[in-house]
Amino acid sequence: MAFDVARVRGLFPALGDGWVHLDAPAGMQVPEQVATAVSTALRAPVSGPGGIFPASQRAEAIVDAARRSVADLVGGDPAGVVLGPSSAVLLQRLADAMTDDWFMGDEVLVSRLDHPANIAPWLRATQRTGSAVKWAEIDIETCELPSWQYDELVTDRTKLIAITAASGVVGTRPDLGKISAVARTHGSLMVVDASSAAPFVPLDIVDMGADVVAISAGQWGGPPVGALVFRDPSMLERLPSVSVDPTARGPERLELGPHAYPMLAGLVASVEYLADLDDAASGTRRERLVTSLGSVKAYQAGLLANLINELRTLRHVMVIGDAMRRVPALAFTIAGVKAEDGVEHLASRGVCAFADPGQHGVFSVLGVGEVGGAIRVGLAHYTNAVEVDDLVRAVSELG
Repeated sequence: MAFDVARVRGLFPALGDGWVHLDAPAGMQVPEQVATAVSTALRAPVSGPGGIFPASQRAEAIVDAARRSVADLVGGDPAGVVLGPSSAVLLQRLADAMTDDWFMGDEVLVSRLDHPANIAPWLRATQRTGSAVKWAEIDIETCELPSWQYDELVTDRTKLIAITAASGVVGTRPDLGKISAVARTHGSLMVVDASSAAPFVPLDIVDMGADVVAISAGQWGGPPVGALVFRDPSMLERLPSVSVDPTARGPERLELGPHAYPMLAGLVASVEYLADLDDAASGTRRERLVTSLGSVKAYQAGLLANLINELRTLRHVMVIGDAMRRVPALAFTIAGVKAEDGVEHLASRGVCAFADPGQHGVFSVLGVGEVGGAIRVGLAHYTNAVEVDDLVRAVSELG
């Protein structure tokens, strides 16, 4: 495997602004090939699908290519790929469609580790249907999500388990295999938000044990579009349609209206970008994705370990969490320094980072708000060792 970070950096025009972009949790910068694909599609004649003329056929070809690219990314079937403006929007549509037959006494299980996009829709569903919500808790020392608790939490009344493949806040990757085994025992569906995992690790919908996987292309430098992937495409026909088209079939049943075709063209280009991150990757696009993302995972594991070790040598810094399996997202606090003041200092040193007041999600459980909030950073495909050193140097100045 060969991951050449210098070559990858050359794919991103935005990196010429001189900043150290450790703001990946909000979405990576956009590669040139993605921007080109979007602009080319904007200039080309594209019409609505269903016609026999070239502009209409081009629209159909773009949608088909987008479904196939997402299917390759997660090891799924193109017939089970629903496309939309974001994973958050699609998860809400899914919740609206999936909970029509929920009743009082039914249960949904969410986790403290998840992004609100995979929590809020299910909480609204419980309020609407009178069903109950249960929470899977994190280990406050490591920020792990212990899989053993699912043995106790999941029952025959559990209709659905919503869980993340990786936290974009503290990086934790839960053991989806063990959790999905419990779900199968009780006949529960499992909806996995893989948005934060997709840029960094090879995904396989079968290995994850997911019934539905949600992804967001902006997380890896794609355009602002999302997708749901159903492991069994026939499941779509059993859900109530939310489409304005009464004849909609398959994925179109959860797609409301005309697609943003230039964005979908950019989605295809972004998956190709992921597949080509490793120069040695060969074979089908699915095979190249597995190889390239495996290389990314290995490269960033070393970079992240170095960053964590360096931060932990600073007595005034506390790194939040210590998960064994993780993606390169990181949060830390600085003694005596509010998070907002810390990120202001980092910005004065040319480093992009986020301040989180710690009032919601994982941080609220950990009590981070009581110490002035946390600073959040995330490594991207283009992050190198020099930039990691720049961050550590800037943080050390606050001691």
